[in-house]
Amino acid sequence: MTTLQFDKILNHLRKGEIKLEGKFVHGSNYTFLVKIHPEEDEPFLAVYKPVEGERILWDFPDNTLAHREVATFLVSEALGWQLVPPTVFREDAPFGSGSVQLFVEHDPNIHYFNFRNTEIQTLRPVVLFDLLINNADRKGGHVILGKDNHIWLIDHGLSFNVDEKLRTVIWDFAGESIPEDLRAPLENLRNKLETPPKVLDKLENLLSPEEIAALIDRTKALIACKEFPHPPKDRRAYPFPPV
Repeated sequence: MTTLQFDKILNHLRKGEIKLEGKFVHGSNYTFLVKIHPEEDEPFLAVYKPVEGERILWDFPDNTLAHREVATFLVSEALGWQLVPPTVFREDAPFGSGSVQLFVEHDPNIHYFNFRNTEIQTLRPVVLFDLLINNADRKGGHVILGKDNHIWLIDHGLSFNVDEKLRTVIWDFAGESIPEDLRAPLENLRNKLETPPKVLDKLENLLSPEEIAALIDRTKALIACKEFPHPPKDRRAYPFPPV
């Protein structure tokens, strides 16, 4: 998906009329399939997660999961890796404010646990991305293959905690050296977070100052790291359920 297409989709997600299509039956939080009706283009599907439908959690601040969905998209774009579908925060949605994300057409039966080896080998950026955002819920079903064979990542409400929370099923590269070509995007992200560009300004509307500081610290630590980490032994390192 080109930058121009991304910008166009983002504009439609922000301004297009939202009409409910249905509710996803799986998941802890209320999640809806909606159709976005732009003024000039064809309508398209999106996923809407209202703040009011978020389950209260003991380890994440209340009513913040939708903001974390949007923050994850911003970090993905700052890295230039295009891992997360276009995502915005809407105040004027059917059940109140929430995140609205482009729905990626895919086969739900194809995900991390039945990827071919060639697809598994493309997931190194995904591992680094989850380390950066401190993803506490990288299930196999949250890694999907679009109709264009592009790998997309979804469901990031449980991210950006200040405490170490990484829980993922993807530990395939533990102990391997981090490729040099993945280090430059990390350096660029650090620069974008530590200087006053739009990325940091936008994140300040979505995350707490402590969470942004923790993101910067994780970025610096990952730049200094030589190898992909092994699963920690002093806490749970895998999500449940795994899919």
